[in-house]
Amino acid sequence: MTEKFDDRKARASAWFRSLRDEIVAAFENLEDTQTDGPLSDMEPGRFEVSETKRGSDDGSDAGGGLMSVMRGGRVFEKIGVNVSTVYGKLGDKAQAAMAARKGIPGMAEDPRFWASGISLVAHMQNPHTPAVHMNTRMFWTPHAWWFGGGSDLNPCIEYDEDTAFFHSVQKAHCDPHGEDIYPRFKEWADEYFFVPHRGRARGVGGIFYDDLNTGDWERDFAFTQDVGRAFLKAFVPVVEKRRKTPWTDADKETQLVHRGLYAEYNLVYDRGTKFGLATGHDANAVLMSLPPLAKWV
Repeated sequence: MTEKFDDRKARASAWFRSLRDEIVAAFENLEDTQTDGPLSDMEPGRFEVSETKRGSDDGSDAGGGLMSVMRGGRVFEKIGVNVSTVYGKLGDKAQAAMAARKGIPGMAEDPRFWASGISLVAHMQNPHTPAVHMNTRMFWTPHAWWFGGGSDLNPCIEYDEDTAFFHSVQKAHCDPHGEDIYPRFKEWADEYFFVPHRGRARGVGGIFYDDLNTGDWERDFAFTQDVGRAFLKAFVPVVEKRRKTPWTDADKETQLVHRGLYAEYNLVYDRGTKFGLATGHDANAVLMSLPPLAKWV
């Protein structure tokens, strides 16, 4: 199974990197085209790119990736776009962090793993422009493989038409793979991004999936690619619609309090955060999802 998947791993890793490059270019273009409205007199934001490394117990190479962060732009207050390919052996804590999978086949005898993916979180300057999260990934062990990911919108000031548009694009990219997929993965997102101690969702949802293995790798990879392709089509038009809207101090207060909810979710419940820290990945890259400023009442 290892040799069979070498080419597939390379293809998946290359896809996540190409998607990263496309998103970074699109977001820098949004910065360049913010020529009027709030903060248009600022210099356009640019991504700072740094390499990340995954630590290993014996000091051997365990992979890494690129962390791209923009701070203080015209449109984006903080955005991180990470891509990585990591490998090694999964310890007990890392296996426990993968709560979605109950008993990974063969891990007790052979704890090797390989994982690649892209992860993105954007926190916006304008309170009327929603924050957003997206990730897609592939995971492999000598006895199993699967895909996961999704995208969800997190406005602090909600507009029903933005929510409907975002979901319609997700649905349009899911439907060619089966009309049952969008409603299933939408419901999964609603459950996954729920904050139990607040009794509410962290945003207006999207789609989420994990453990995707139909037995047909090409089919599952094609679906995961379409999830990635949907992201810019679903998000950029919403940004373009809201980024020049004037805001008040009360709007900014609403945004900062909502960011507190986002931070609580990512630190307490998010499996990706737990897994990244448990497997020794660069802590700054794992925690880049946290907002630059937040408030609690």
